[in-house]
Amino acid sequence: MRINDWTPERKPQPQALVDAILARRGGRLLNLDRALLWSEPVARGWNVFLKAVRTELPTSRKLRELGICTVALLTGADYEYHHHAPDFLAAGGTAVELEALHRLVSADARSASSDPALGELEALVVRYAAQMTLDVTVGNDVFEALRRHFDETQIVELTTAIAAYNMVARLLVALGVTAEA
Repeated sequence: MRINDWTPERKPQPQALVDAILARRGGRLLNLDRALLWSEPVARGWNVFLKAVRTELPTSRKLRELGICTVALLTGADYEYHHHAPDFLAAGGTAVELEALHRLVSADARSASSDPALGELEALVVRYAAQMTLDVTVGNDVFEALRRHFDETQIVELTTAIAAYNMVARLLVALGVTAEA
């Protein structure tokens, strides 16, 4: 990491905040947490917001994780991919689909029509995440295709997951946060 790992000795933080992060993480701090804890307001807001994005949205976890993995690959956020590829698999995704995602990202995921290993909906989510990540502006054709498959709530939730993990990726890459040993 390009900054020192946070420790309570270097910058004391409220124990309630550290405990809330530990509870969300299953009892251990990740390297990302050791960066965020340098700022109490950032760590507190991040913990609440990302917990909601990760665990409280009813929109398809598999599709959200696919969008997050797309962001990770497009931005070079290896840490993000390291943590979310297993989550994609746990949500019902397959290794074959992840291989297809790698192929699409290596080509031009913004306009990829499909890959035999991905269904229509999965390919659409990859295109959407790629356009959001690389272009910011999403083409009307892609957005109208989303409308055919998702209601407004689902579109907002999928968009929020992709946007949130663009934020995460940029922090990870800028600070050089690496995966835990």
